[in-house]
Amino acid sequence: MSISAKFAHRIAFTCLLLMPVGVLAQTPSMSRQSGADNEYLMAAVLWTQSSAEYRALAYQTFSLARLRFDQAVTNRKSRRSAKPPAIVVDIDETVMDNSRFEAELILRGVSYTSQSWQAWCERAEAGAVPGAVEFLNYATRRGAHVFYITNRLQAEKAGTITNLKKLGFPGVSEDTVMIRAQGSSASKESRREMVRSRYRIVLLVGDNLNDFNDDFAGKTITERNAEVDRQRPEFGSIFIVVPNPMYGDWESAVYANKPNLSDEEKRELRRAALKGVAPQ
Repeated sequence: MSISAKFAHRIAFTCLLLMPVGVLAQTPSMSRQSGADNEYLMAAVLWTQSSAEYRALAYQTFSLARLRFDQAVTNRKSRRSAKPPAIVVDIDETVMDNSRFEAELILRGVSYTSQSWQAWCERAEAGAVPGAVEFLNYATRRGAHVFYITNRLQAEKAGTITNLKKLGFPGVSEDTVMIRAQGSSASKESRREMVRSRYRIVLLVGDNLNDFNDDFAGKTITERNAEVDRQRPEFGSIFIVVPNPMYGDWESAVYANKPNLSDEEKRELRRAALKGVAPQ
């Protein structure tokens, strides 16, 4: 993207933030949030940003990833493989922390839009998930090739690469940051297959079950849980899950995978999904 184009995006984002909230709320949303009712999201963002427990879980996750990586590259069968080892990671909430973006939506009382998300990506201000940089650099030093498979779009790729490099992630390039093609489905399987054609994937790391395979896509809450039980041996082995309470396909399942629901409809579905003692 040209310097002039980047400057135009930054001006557009600044103007967006200075607009009255009422105008912002009228901006068409392509988001998991259909309006500015972000209050229920606050606890999840606070937990991610403030709890030592989140930080501890992230470190624990990447400590396990390191252990499994060492086991994968030292076992006898792996040493006989002709393909070099690769690690596939998702980006958002897996290796990069976008909780500041979520917090900005809450504090300004506005809804997510594709325009504000693109501007955030251009800013390249996301932080690193604790332990992620250290783990991937460790694995790279031991011969792993890292691929960043993300559903960010082409217009967001330059800022994404800048952000990853700024944080010190290894092997970041036009080829290793594999974005979602414009107009394509959210499935990452074809990109994973591209990696598998040349490398032996020893770990898949993500915050969303769809980061591992397509078996969880578009399923109900019950179906997703059953699929996790069916694939239980893979978790903590080749599938490494990073905690993310802020958003994901788990939330889509709560909303019955229905798009364009009103805030009221979403509130009712959230309440309906709770398991507890019914009020008297």
